[in-house]
Amino acid sequence: MATGMRIPTTADLMSMWNASGLKEKLIFTFLMLIAFRFGIHLPIFGIDNGVFSRIASGNNILGFLDLFTGGALGKVSIFALGIGPYITSSIIMQLMAVIIPALEKLQKEDGEAGRRKLSQYTRLFTVVLAIFQSAIFMAYLSHLPGSITSGLNHSMFYISSIITLTAGSVLVMWLSELITEKGIGNGGSLIIFVGILSGIPLYSSRTAQMVSNDTALMWGLALLLTIFFVTMVFIVIMQEAVRKVIIVNPKRQVGNKVYGGVNTFIPFKLNPGGVMPIIFAIAILLFPSTILSLVGQANLPAGHMQDLVLLLNKIFNPSGITYYVIYFLMIVALTFFYASIMPNMQPKEIADNLKKYGSSIPGIKPGRPTAEALDKILTKTTFIGALALGLIALVPAFASYVTKITTLQGIGATSLIIMVGVALDLINQVRTHLLARNYETFLKE
Repeated sequence: MATGMRIPTTADLMSMWNASGLKEKLIFTFLMLIAFRFGIHLPIFGIDNGVFSRIASGNNILGFLDLFTGGALGKVSIFALGIGPYITSSIIMQLMAVIIPALEKLQKEDGEAGRRKLSQYTRLFTVVLAIFQSAIFMAYLSHLPGSITSGLNHSMFYISSIITLTAGSVLVMWLSELITEKGIGNGGSLIIFVGILSGIPLYSSRTAQMVSNDTALMWGLALLLTIFFVTMVFIVIMQEAVRKVIIVNPKRQVGNKVYGGVNTFIPFKLNPGGVMPIIFAIAILLFPSTILSLVGQANLPAGHMQDLVLLLNKIFNPSGITYYVIYFLMIVALTFFYASIMPNMQPKEIADNLKKYGSSIPGIKPGRPTAEALDKILTKTTFIGALALGLIALVPAFASYVTKITTLQGIGATSLIIMVGVALDLINQVRTHLLARNYETFLKE
């Protein structure tokens, strides 16, 4: 009688922990994340971070950005820019690889050497973005009364602070790449994940204070948490859902034995990009939002420029409807974009490989007809996944608006999907690592 998945014994778990190399990867990842958290608490010399922290707590955009830096922005620490410049640089380079033939050749035709070169371009562009964002940030701080300690040489302080912020951003990029290479999980996603987790106690405290003396808000909070839980269930279902395309393999006879002939399938994920379209959409939207927020509070003289900044600031404000419409459309577009650049989701290449090995899809001729059929399947599944991902991203934000529990809006609207998505990705990578080490017998009977 089948008993399903066998629960590993303590000895099994200890054997996996010690022999698979998983222990070293997990410990390394943990230490890198500790280093990141340590850097968050190292403030830039000569700045009174209390002045900026009070402004950030009352500004939706800056508060939202502070959540994704793990509180580093509010503390004006050396990691104030966080992983943002690196993610933005990665997005731009991936877009450029689609547009510029030379970069596309590096990505698709030049193998590992080409991808390493493209990664180097991404790092260099990260430095450029970090310098630009540091300059804008320091220009903003210089206009805040009391934020900079008196008696400092303004020019030297300005330049040294830009260098410090840029170096901090590069260090965060290096930590994320080390985690990806030598640890478990995607380094950039894990750094964002840890930053969001660190903000939960503050959000919870604000929510508790908000609902403590209002029974109606207590019921609203219960409804909101229920919606959050249901959303998490749908996120898990969507992240794990696949569309299986049946493949017929040819039979081969070697001596007296016949090999092959067994039907297999190609699994196409409903959400091929996982959590990356969400992170990409946030990075793209927060970049102009941050610049506009800083410029908008820089005491611009009245006129057309000030009116334009206020209008754009309203459009990109995370609490506005326009922002969420743009956010939804960007998630859909980026899901398609991410699917288009994934090596395992290229219809023509898959069709060529199937034809090469004599395999086929039942009822469809090999070659171009197979590529066209796969393209239709991928388009439909990606559209469903993109639409579902966009809607799920909007549900918690809409629920926060209806229940009037706005203190959890930063966590609910986007962070929930990121946390669940990153956690699922981490679990899947641990499982894959164990299976690769021939520990299938510990996971199933």
